Amino acid sequence: MLDIQKRLTNSFYVILSLPATAMGFALSVQISALSWILSTQYHLEIEDIGLVWAAGPIAGILGQVIIGAISDNVWFFNGRRRPFILIGGVLAALMLLALPNIDVINKAMGLEAILGMAIAVALTLDLAINVSFNPTRSIIADVTPEGKERTKGYTWMQTISGTFGVLAYAVGAVWDNYTLIYSGAILVLLLSIIPTFFIEEPRELQAAEPDEEDGEVVHKPGFSLRETFMAIRPLWGFLLYAIYGISLRLGGISPKTHYFELFCLALTLALMAQALLKSEEGKKRSEAGMIGFQKVLAAHSFTWIGVQTMFIYMFAYVNYRLPELGDVSMGRVVSISFLILNAVGAILPATVL
Repeated sequence: MLDIQKRLTNSFYVILSLPATAMGFALSVQISALSWILSTQYHLEIEDIGLVWAAGPIAGILGQVIIGAISDNVWFFNGRRRPFILIGGVLAALMLLALPNIDVINKAMGLEAILGMAIAVALTLDLAINVSFNPTRSIIADVTPEGKERTKGYTWMQTISGTFGVLAYAVGAVWDNYTLIYSGAILVLLLSIIPTFFIEEPRELQAAEPDEEDGEVVHKPGFSLRETFMAIRPLWGFLLYAIYGISLRLGGISPKTHYFELFCLALTLALMAQALLKSEEGKKRSEAGMIGFQKVLAAHSFTWIGVQTMFIYMFAYVNYRLPELGDVSMGRVVSISFLILNAVGAILPATVL
């Protein structure tokens, strides 16, 4: 173990924050450039761009399920979190490099329709980011003692990651999205790989502690596949409809009715109502925590409909309102918009709170 880790110096906190920063930067590149490049370089229709984006969250949800089931119970590459950070970082960097070269990859594989390859690249990029996001945060808890030191670790992570997120949009605004994509790929690769070799992970996680109120033993992190799918129960309707929509589009099938869409809508509303109306009173701590988590999941899902719509279709709005802009200028306007959004998001809470 390095001396800076033993003493928990500020330089160690900076190193500890870099893997999360890499994944945050990759996500910022995706938000700024994915819709833009699919429209301007590959000329996909707006509804197809929506389907490409829909593939990502599916991979994210499934990836979180798998990683949640195994991440706390594995040890290889001399670490518990390190393997997922390394794999996710390399994959994310490769998929960023693939974005401007989807047509080249498509031709090399002898394919004609570019939509399928675009979905595959977006799906892999989102999966890589989601596979690494939790481990990059969990490693902070693994190597810092509970209390002030751990809070300091997360504060450093949030500050550095947020700063680089704003920097990503600044690069796109000052130069262009191609510069952002290629520089982002290099940065994501370096910030994912190098810091992990300066961090020594504990072989054993902290033991579970009994609940002081009801004597319940709180199990250490790590969920079975069934438990995790049950945890995301409020999102089942969204997940089912996304898989259905992508399958129809890739299969070239035009549905004659909208019964399945209505079924997914009814299922979503029913599951969300069930989650929001369920009471936590009188429940054991673990059960009450799960109920609270599902309430947050249900409430935030509506917020994310709006946020995700902005991420996906901002470029189309700019193109509609300012048709005289060229492709590069339109990309800069989108980057400036997200730069302002993230700058306000970083400054306002600190100012108000």
